[in-house]
Amino acid sequence: MAGTLYVVATPLGNLDDLSPRAAATLTRVAAVAAEDTRHTKPLLAHVGSRAVLLSFHAHSSDAALRRILHLLGSGKDVALVTDAGTPAVSDPGGVLVAAARARDVPVVTIPGPTAVAAALSVSGLPADRYLFLGFLPRKGGDRRRLLDLILKSEWTVVLFEAPPRVAELLQDLATVCGGDRRAAVARELTKVFEETRVGTLTELAGYYAEAPPRGEVTVVVAGTGKSAREDRTLAPPDPEARARALLAQGMTRRDVAEQVAEETGITRNTAYRLVNEL
Repeated sequence: MAGTLYVVATPLGNLDDLSPRAAATLTRVAAVAAEDTRHTKPLLAHVGSRAVLLSFHAHSSDAALRRILHLLGSGKDVALVTDAGTPAVSDPGGVLVAAARARDVPVVTIPGPTAVAAALSVSGLPADRYLFLGFLPRKGGDRRRLLDLILKSEWTVVLFEAPPRVAELLQDLATVCGGDRRAAVARELTKVFEETRVGTLTELAGYYAEAPPRGEVTVVVAGTGKSAREDRTLAPPDPEARARALLAQGMTRRDVAEQVAEETGITRNTAYRLVNEL
């Protein structure tokens, strides 16, 4: 019979957040597949685990995946962990889970910490429904598309970002969504220097431009609070203001003109003329 793949949530920082069930699982499995073995090794030592530690990350070879699947196929239990929080959430572990399920390997969750829920719980922003987008693309059309999705989202949006790029992300969000949109930046959750700062996008962008954050960062952005149907009943956005915002995102004048025409209802010729005059 095949072994079991245990998807084990690990602490965001404070080791006391590791559940007894997670600790017991890590000591019982034959191997642990980790995003960063250097990060996971102290955790295994903390719980007294002698499991074989295997590397499995975004750039792992097919051979690394086959090795883990071979262990599972031979009846060995394997635990999947990420650097912090729940595996397979903005994490390459999802590839292993999918491959295991494709081979009818039992997959069991050992739930626990997650930065998404932790940041939402302390943000003060609505969390009954939310949209999680993980890490945004660093540039290009995909980034613009997701920024536009955040602009229109009825629900609170949760993002991950690397510390050096937080100020840039907040500025882009302020440009697209408006500087008055409420947001929260949570960093180093559960650690000694935990901080959650809440304010407008303009305020937060200015603060982190002057004081670049350190550690793991989760950004929470308020939604519009309006459904798409309700949005359609509102007056269309000001064409010139919208064009300036889209140009600031780095879009071509042609693309800006077409999007402004679509969003505001003005003709394409009028939109092209407006954009070229800016």
